[in-house]
Amino acid sequence: MQDALKAKAATTARTPRGERAQTSDAAAPASLAASVHRSPRAARRRRPGSAAESEIAGIRITSARRVIDADSGTHKLELVRYYARVARWILPHLRERPVSLVRAPRGLSGETFFQRHSGRAPLPELTEHEGLDPGHPALLTIDTPTALVSAAQMDVIELHTWNACVGDIERPDRVVFDLDPDPALGWDRMIEAAQRTRALLAELGLESFCKTSGGKGLHVVVPLTPAAGWDEVKAFSRAAAQHLASMWPTQFTATMGPEHRKKKIFIDYLRNARGASTAAAYGVRARPGMGVSVPIAWDELEATTGGAHWILSNIDTRLAAIEHADPWGAYGRVQQKLTAELTFELEAGGK
Repeated sequence: MQDALKAKAATTARTPRGERAQTSDAAAPASLAASVHRSPRAARRRRPGSAAESEIAGIRITSARRVIDADSGTHKLELVRYYARVARWILPHLRERPVSLVRAPRGLSGETFFQRHSGRAPLPELTEHEGLDPGHPALLTIDTPTALVSAAQMDVIELHTWNACVGDIERPDRVVFDLDPDPALGWDRMIEAAQRTRALLAELGLESFCKTSGGKGLHVVVPLTPAAGWDEVKAFSRAAAQHLASMWPTQFTATMGPEHRKKKIFIDYLRNARGASTAAAYGVRARPGMGVSVPIAWDELEATTGGAHWILSNIDTRLAAIEHADPWGAYGRVQQKLTAELTFELEAGGK
């Protein structure tokens, strides 16, 4: 770990409440639905002395020694223990925010699936929110350490969250720009891309924050005071992505598809649609090596080496540093809104 990533002089403060799912065109009620409940913990009889089991936060962990990632040799129990340790940091990013789950019942070598809603078999301890996604089962939130451990016990690896909270579901409280590079690009190009994205936002009077994705790229996050609706927020993010692509056409593309991303960085603004989601800060990615998405300060960016700079095997060093200096400590104090004028300014500037 480079020294620049260990020493950051910022005060610890309340961090944001989450990260984001796939688009749904149906409108949802503006107020919190009447039916909200937490799934009860499944009643299971313990088998004393079972070497394959452990108990964490009162949850019995089954198949604890199952290898979920052959590349790193990570066992299920190691992942569950990580989520138990990181609860104090990750829960502010999860609490009250609809979550989508990547589950891997047989580890990364088996089939994984993406779950956006409650299923036939309830996930113990997760909170269900009926009526917020019309035509679909209840949305889910992870609001407590026990719910987090329970999700990991149910073979959840990745946690993705919406850009809005259940209490104000139609007004996003952040914009996310997912910078997704062509694998052939050097990491220095990613650092430059994130810095240019930040500079553009700053010109518009918007403060932004950065985190590693835990995969290939970086996420630039703009906190908002909830005011604009989903359509307005998506229009702004699209205009910003297209503006960057027009200003630096050899570096950026705002068009999806590998054929458009050759030797470029795709600015994924589609994560700002209603129901879309982004990997949560401090969440593990279901990829070989088990990368972790980690918030960083802007002056730490140049010391990073990749989107998976932190993995399960070295994340505790980073958590120890964050204990003394939260790189996103100012996030919760930022008050800024999107306006139609900002979108118009971007569209006019990109022509």
